[in-house]
Amino acid sequence: MSRSNLSVIDPKAKIGKNVKIGPFCVIEEDVEIGDNCILESHAAILNGSRLGEGCKVFPGAIVGAAPQDLKYRGESSTITVGKNTIIREYCTLNRGTAANFQTTIGENCLLMAYVHVAHDCVIGNNCILANNVNLAGHIAIEDFAILGGMSAIHQFVKIGAHAMVGGGSLVRKDIPPYVKAAREPLSYAGVNSIGLKRRGFTKEQINDIQQIYRILFVKGYNTSQALKIIETTVNASPERDYVLSFVNSADRGIMKGFKQL
Repeated sequence: MSRSNLSVIDPKAKIGKNVKIGPFCVIEEDVEIGDNCILESHAAILNGSRLGEGCKVFPGAIVGAAPQDLKYRGESSTITVGKNTIIREYCTLNRGTAANFQTTIGENCLLMAYVHVAHDCVIGNNCILANNVNLAGHIAIEDFAILGGMSAIHQFVKIGAHAMVGGGSLVRKDIPPYVKAAREPLSYAGVNSIGLKRRGFTKEQINDIQQIYRILFVKGYNTSQALKIIETTVNASPERDYVLSFVNSADRGIMKGFKQL
C-alpha cells in the first residue's frame, strides 16, 4: 500500500492491499477500502464509507459526507460503493439516514464530474451518471441506466434498467425500463434499442419491448387500460413482466407518453 505523508489517514481505517493514496487525501476512522483502489489528490473518504475493490476516486471527490437532510440527527449510517466504480472530480456522495441507514452504488459504475448522490439512494450495476447529474434522496436507479449531463432527479423517483435519460432532463416521475426519456416535460422518446443490442438483447426481445411501449405510450390509452392490453396481447416474457411490475409499483406515476412536437 502506498501512503502519502501529506494525507491524513486514521490508523483505524481498514485499507486493503495495493491501495494508492495521493497527496492531501483524508480517510476517516470508520472507512473500509478494498484492494487495488486508487485515491487521487484531495479525495475525502469519510466515516461510513465502504469502497469495493478496484475503485478509483478522482481529485476533490467526497465520499460519505453527512446527509443534507434536516431530519438527520447524526445516526450511524453508511455508503457502499461496488467494485471497479469510477468516481470523477468533485462528486459528492452522501451516506444514508434513519430511513434506510445506507446509500448504495453498484459495481462498474461511472460517476462523472460534479455528480451528487443524496442520502438513501440505490444505484445498480453498470450505470453511467454524466457530468452534473443531481440525485435527491431515496432515488432508485436500476442496472445499466444512463443519465445525461445536467439532469436533476426528484426524490423517491425510480429509473428502470437499461433506460437512457437525455441531458438536461428534469425527472419528476418514474421512468420504466428499456426506454429513452427526453423533452420537457419529460416524456417517452422511444425504446433504447441501440443500448439493448449492445447488451445482447435479441431482435425478437426488442420487438416485443417496442410493442409494449407502443401500447403504453403511443396509442393513447390511459395507464390502467394499457397494462390490461399488454398483459393479454403481448407474449409472456421476463421483459414484459418486468415492465408490468415496474409500472404497477410506480408510486409517483410514470413519465408522459409520446407527444408529437
